[in-house]
Amino acid sequence: MSPLPPSVSEYLERAKIPAPRVVPLTGDASDRRYFRILSRNRESCVLSVYSAPFDYASLPFVNVAELFARVPVPVPRILGEAGDLGVLELEDLGDLTLQAHVGAAPAKTHAAYYRQAASFIEALQRRGRELADPKYVPYGIAFDIEKLTWELDFFIKHFLEAYRGVQFASREREALRTEVGAIATELAAEPRVLCHRDYHSRNLMLHEERLCMIDFQDARMGPETYDLASLLRDSYVDIPAAVVDELIAYFLALLGRQQEEAEFRRRFDLMALQRNLKALGTFGYQTTARRNPVYIQYMARTLGYARENLHKYPRFGRLTGILAAHVRELA
Repeated sequence: MSPLPPSVSEYLERAKIPAPRVVPLTGDASDRRYFRILSRNRESCVLSVYSAPFDYASLPFVNVAELFARVPVPVPRILGEAGDLGVLELEDLGDLTLQAHVGAAPAKTHAAYYRQAASFIEALQRRGRELADPKYVPYGIAFDIEKLTWELDFFIKHFLEAYRGVQFASREREALRTEVGAIATELAAEPRVLCHRDYHSRNLMLHEERLCMIDFQDARMGPETYDLASLLRDSYVDIPAAVVDELIAYFLALLGRQQEEAEFRRRFDLMALQRNLKALGTFGYQTTARRNPVYIQYMARTLGYARENLHKYPRFGRLTGILAAHVRELA
């Protein structure tokens, strides 16, 4: 086993945790590292280790955790911190993600968890309006045209060009950016609600028979379809079309807007397309720039989602033609 980072050793000494056993955990796509701390006569915890020191009072994770706890939606408790070491001590939620549960449990069992996940989105949106306050970071940032366009450009740069080796002629590139720009413009014009921002099966933990959110530090304002599209067009799990339809209907029932299903579904599909293209950009970046091939296995499913929506709506005919010329899975 590789030696512990000095910040972890120093934190354990400061916290006076007796005879700890330290277990490295699989990280996410960020530069944070995670360690489970096991010790006798003490509940286990997880250390989230940042790449640099931080100011605890202004750390986005801490700020958003406070906001989400007021909604309330379940998030891990913060048990301790050492900003000078770049360490947060968090409640240990275990190892069972919703992704793992979907792969191991009967459909009827995990359907209830997906309804619970949808209800958390409704709570974030409803209570998010009531709790709006500039002291909370998410209310000062949004999925505006600049951010949404940047994400789609990320797809072009890191998936199409870096990973697939596409070389666009100048006129073709200009046409592509016009098409993705229209998507960003339409989504940015929608009314904004409080969003988790990365709401999928790997960021929902099953803890004491209830879901708990993690990785929420990038929460911001965005379209009401954003988190639901992230959940139901998730790169990491297969969700049958009938289940997607049922959960969209359930979500609209929570909002009391069942009569809007057709229009909501159109906007949901547009949001899902943007999310899936952005995810492909992230997978390409992790593979080529970070030399982390683990995300290659999720590309096929994500391309399948994107292809479905590209072919579902005539408005995407030009975009589909450009992409399909270089990515056979989208033809």
